[in-house]
Amino acid sequence: MNLTSYINLYELLKNDNATKEEKRDFGLSLTSKENSSMQKLLKWQERITLICQKPFLSDKIGEYLYQITFVFILVAFVIGIISGSLLLSYNGKEPVNIIYFMAMVVAVPLFTMGISFFSMIQSKKLEAILVHLSAGYWMEKLLKFISKKEPIDLKVLKINPLLFNWLVIQRSQLIALVFSMGLFFSLIAIVATQDIAFAWSSTLKIDTEAFYSFINIVSFPWREFIPSAVPSLELIEQSHYFRLGDKLNTEMIANASSLGQWWKFLAMCTLFYAIFLRFIAYFIAKKGFQKALYNSFFALEGTRELLLDMQEAIVSSHSQKSEKKFIPSDVESMEVIENLENIYDMVQGWSLLTPQLTEINKFMQIESSLVYGVGGGNTLSQDTAIIKKSSGKVLLYVKSWEPPTMDFMDYVEELLPFVEVLIIYPIGTQEDDYISTERMIDIWDKKIAQLNDKKVWIKR
Repeated sequence: MNLTSYINLYELLKNDNATKEEKRDFGLSLTSKENSSMQKLLKWQERITLICQKPFLSDKIGEYLYQITFVFILVAFVIGIISGSLLLSYNGKEPVNIIYFMAMVVAVPLFTMGISFFSMIQSKKLEAILVHLSAGYWMEKLLKFISKKEPIDLKVLKINPLLFNWLVIQRSQLIALVFSMGLFFSLIAIVATQDIAFAWSSTLKIDTEAFYSFINIVSFPWREFIPSAVPSLELIEQSHYFRLGDKLNTEMIANASSLGQWWKFLAMCTLFYAIFLRFIAYFIAKKGFQKALYNSFFALEGTRELLLDMQEAIVSSHSQKSEKKFIPSDVESMEVIENLENIYDMVQGWSLLTPQLTEINKFMQIESSLVYGVGGGNTLSQDTAIIKKSSGKVLLYVKSWEPPTMDFMDYVEELLPFVEVLIIYPIGTQEDDYISTERMIDIWDKKIAQLNDKKVWIKR
């Protein structure tokens, strides 16, 4: 699952004229490992090579994103090197003030990462201001100046705003990470090639002990493991610099050889605050993008109809009995159960595997000695054997985002004579904590109500 697959499906849904029979045949041709809704969509998008002409829309956007991302990464790295060189500029007369470099590798990353996390919270908004203040948002604008090709407006493609925002956030974290690497590279290169004297100076009235306490707080992540990268109180006292005319403090000159030891502390500040924490922020942004991408597949116009056509039986049904035509009864909705019990005689899951059911039961705090996956990749004889084992109170999980099919209705009809109570539970995705929307539950409610059987309840 990646952005290319998403765009391919988007383009395919706009151009594919496959019939319901073709979609149903395609659904039946998939193996049990390919029976999940996402796997069906990923397999279907592979048809793009047969339907659409090259270059595909995903190729155009892929090239577009690669260009602007490469340029920004390159520019960010160069700017990082230049910024580090300026901050560590040493003329041999006055020491380098570490306050400036610390601000760049500690204060700025913490501040920008804070903005990034607020952007992640606001990512569901169509016009998230904090998202659009990030550097990644302006990648599209830059392409006008670096490419002769007509720039692609991602919003015209009707890409899910949530996905677009996460794409901006992810790229912004990557650019900031590369900038920090440029700073670190500059620091190591300058320290290795020059003999620099570091000092600290501020117009604010900060005494040595207070600054030492501050340095210890900043060094907390590594001070127990790399004590040599934590400046001592003596070094801090020796490197306190006061601008008095054009002359340096005689004590500072006498201890010039030890003033260079600050580089270890600055290197660890860069590695931890500017690189390590930024990498974590990038990892979180990447996970958020993947989750947004997953949800965006099902938000595409035509996706629900495609999945329904793949699953809805047209000629044959799951049951050995002759298929009955369901005529809506006077029952408007099912009997509703608000709270589940903790123990059931059997738990089943339609188109769900046993390991998935185990995880769902654990999350729902449901206990049952018998847990079976039915439908989906099961054969008719396998489902029949499970039906014959059924008795008492049975809980049946169904995927709320997949509309009920005739196969399912046939299975429930065969199951009912063997059970005392059947509770059907439409669940959402794992990312949504298995919570379904009312609209999806209503679809199941109306369909199952056609059975008009008091044994059947639905969980809301």
